[in-house]
Amino acid sequence: MDGKTVTAAKNGCEGCNQEAFDEIGNIIDLYKDKEGSLIQVLHRAQGIYGYLPLELQSYIADGLGLSLSEVSGVVTFYPFFKTKPQGKHTISICMGTACYVRGGKKLVETIRDLLGIEVGETTEDGMFTFVVERCIGACGLAPAVMVDDTVYRQVDEEMLKAIIEKYRKGEVSA
Repeated sequence: MDGKTVTAAKNGCEGCNQEAFDEIGNIIDLYKDKEGSLIQVLHRAQGIYGYLPLELQSYIADGLGLSLSEVSGVVTFYPFFKTKPQGKHTISICMGTACYVRGGKKLVETIRDLLGIEVGETTEDGMFTFVVERCIGACGLAPAVMVDDTVYRQVDEEMLKAIIEKYRKGEVSA
């Protein structure tokens, strides 16, 4: 940045993708003099890197002349920013009132059993990340499950198992 290359290793991230850091450095250069550009930089950085580890947050903070606490505060405030690697597919179980009373809690238990992970975790193979949403806006379809951008309606345990199996077999793409 500013004509000098800042390496990921220099920023305390030995295993980080240097090419991604370089690309993010170019984005920082585009936005560094624009007031209020942190969220745009974070969105683009997450798009490139996949998530926002602390080392990357520090790199962005340095590049934009901000404190790490300011950057981390924004990252942790907004739920769309991720600080851990995400799976190829994100399974979101709606736990809004309608979905909860129509079986959402049982679907959470089913996912835990099927995938062996808790809410917020990613399977070891990197295939699935499991999240719970307060509401996905599909109350009339309850209980609703969303995988990536696809909403599945009136899901029961057997249907959920079949949906996951389709993604595992690659019958549904990202």
